[in-house]
Amino acid sequence: MVKEDRSTWKSNYFMRITSFFDEYPKAFIVNADNVGSKQMQQIRQAMRGKGVILMGKNTMMRKAIRGHLESNPGLEKLLPAIKNNVGFVFTKEDLSEVRDLLLENKVQAPARAGAIAPLDVAIPAQTTTLGPEKTSFFQALSIPTKITKGTIEILNEVALIKEGEKVGSSESTLLNMLNISPFSYGLVIENVYDSGTIFHPSILDITNEDILSKFMSGIRNIAAVSLAVGIPTAASAPHSIANGFKNLLAVAVMTDFTFPEAEQTKEYLKDPSKFAAVAAAAAPTSAAAAPAAETKAAAKEESEESDDDMGFGLFD
Repeated sequence: MVKEDRSTWKSNYFMRITSFFDEYPKAFIVNADNVGSKQMQQIRQAMRGKGVILMGKNTMMRKAIRGHLESNPGLEKLLPAIKNNVGFVFTKEDLSEVRDLLLENKVQAPARAGAIAPLDVAIPAQTTTLGPEKTSFFQALSIPTKITKGTIEILNEVALIKEGEKVGSSESTLLNMLNISPFSYGLVIENVYDSGTIFHPSILDITNEDILSKFMSGIRNIAAVSLAVGIPTAASAPHSIANGFKNLLAVAVMTDFTFPEAEQTKEYLKDPSKFAAVAAAAAPTSAAAAPAAETKAAAKEESEESDDDMGFGLFD
């Protein structure tokens, strides 16, 4: 197979990335640090039918996007996001589903000296298989230990590495001796592009219930402010009408003035027994079932007492 010259390869790359932006309306900008070639191949296989992964040099990706801005101006928002070791995952599927698929494809990895820790690492209290000659590693890291049956026992859980810190050589050696691989690496989603809009991937975690809750909270705040300052709005109108009706009802109760909606209230005030009758009719059936249950329990208790009396009578 004849290898393409560099200019032909660049031309084909530019055509490929621009065709992807025309074909796919959505894309993830992903960071590929610590992702090996074998793992990348596994991720590509998992993405078959769901999307296409395209990596490349940042300068080439920026140049291809700038050359395509005339036909797709929305791509300009992607330029600031193209930095470090990033690539694109193009898709037409649901963004949340593809995001979950990408995050599932991670590989456990040991803590290498000099690497930046992506999360906190703690060593649990345990009895190790290490001999007393390895005590110096634990002493260097101020980890309390004791010798139990010829092996080193870690007495308490110890926070060894904090997120964002560099892994030291002592920490890396100790974790490897304990066979602990604390890190997992895969494609990290940094930004999401959707039809000319770019946003943080955490936006995908927002549900319809979250949006409705925030919307209703805003409506309540508007209604409260409108009622406080006396300026009617669509949000405060139902509350203003309800408050006005309450005021009219209060006036009708205290005077001879009346209107159809106040008649029932005035009737109840004249004869409270009518209200009691209505309340009794609306009582839940469970209230009616309670006396029956009590009667049944009382009958059972009486039966048991009767049996007990009979038993005592036999021995008298």
